[in-house]
Amino acid sequence: MRLRSLAAAALAAVLAVGAVAATPAAAATADRWGFAYVKDPTVPAWTVLDTSRQWGSWKTAFPAAWAQGAKIAPGRFLVRFPQIGTGSRGVPHVTPVNRTGHYCEVVRWYQSGADQIVDVQCHKPGGERDDTPFTVLWTTSSGVLPAGTSHAWVHEAGGGVAQSYNSTGAANGVAHLLLGQYSVKLPGVGLAGVLAGNVQVTAVHPNAVQRRCKVLQWFAAGTDVVVYVNCFDQTGAPADSDFTLSYHRDRSVIGSLAPPTRFGHLGTAVGGPTNDNSVLGVGVNTVVAIAPAGRYLARFPQLGAKETHVQVVAQGDGSNYCHLTQPWSYALDAEVDVNCFDNAGVITPHRFLAAFTSRI
Repeated sequence: MRLRSLAAAALAAVLAVGAVAATPAAAATADRWGFAYVKDPTVPAWTVLDTSRQWGSWKTAFPAAWAQGAKIAPGRFLVRFPQIGTGSRGVPHVTPVNRTGHYCEVVRWYQSGADQIVDVQCHKPGGERDDTPFTVLWTTSSGVLPAGTSHAWVHEAGGGVAQSYNSTGAANGVAHLLLGQYSVKLPGVGLAGVLAGNVQVTAVHPNAVQRRCKVLQWFAAGTDVVVYVNCFDQTGAPADSDFTLSYHRDRSVIGSLAPPTRFGHLGTAVGGPTNDNSVLGVGVNTVVAIAPAGRYLARFPQLGAKETHVQVVAQGDGSNYCHLTQPWSYALDAEVDVNCFDNAGVITPHRFLAAFTSRI
């Protein structure tokens, strides 16, 4: 959907906003990263998480180390990525995995010794804090990339840029448009006049107040990518929230490339280079609606393996949200099962963006 009048106003607002610039350096993105699947959110501290669906940059130097987790309160869970701690730098993303419409936000992320901790809070529909399985990633980057691929991210806080990265070395920008609505500009990372790549968004609230965020719409402005983000409270009303947003094109959702060489992404009802597969190219990933209405099966051919990861975010009007129904398959043609919900937690048709990656 293209809301052209809103798009023009938001683009003008973003262009007028100052931002934090990425400092070019010699390192190639991503510097440090990790992903994991919390299959059982009730485990005691510090239980090793599902080893078939986790990996991270620590594995090069510490191959025997694994991501671990700990429940600390109802719906509250800490994920510890070993040996990659950098404090509050970087961005996390979270996607719930359930059939009940639970949703999750990030509370904070921080360094503990040599490790990186991501603190996650999940809620039932209506807002009660409650446990649910979820996927989680954290990544941080520096340096510039040659033309042809791109990666960018923003941590929005209080209506501005708390920290950001752009693989062109340019400055990202954030504008607070309306209650619960923001515009994010990522300069130079797209393809001229063509919508390409993938966006993921996760709500962040340092007090664990109920929030969820989604992509309202996104578009290309020359080679810039502009994303409108809408955030909501537990009643489905627009509400201001911090959030993280990341963009990747011809790279994995963690920002790295070669490895991994098996990754893909898609956007329902978008098409073109927003549907891409690192093995087979543009347009080969598929989505089919299955019963009940609001459930979808996305297929990423030739990408399946162990140590894989998925993130999903809703796209479109309203407070509807989307996430994973169950863990994705290990088949070579990987299948990703997605449910979308209305604010009451009823399965309801909606659009979404999905990103899939392996470690290889």
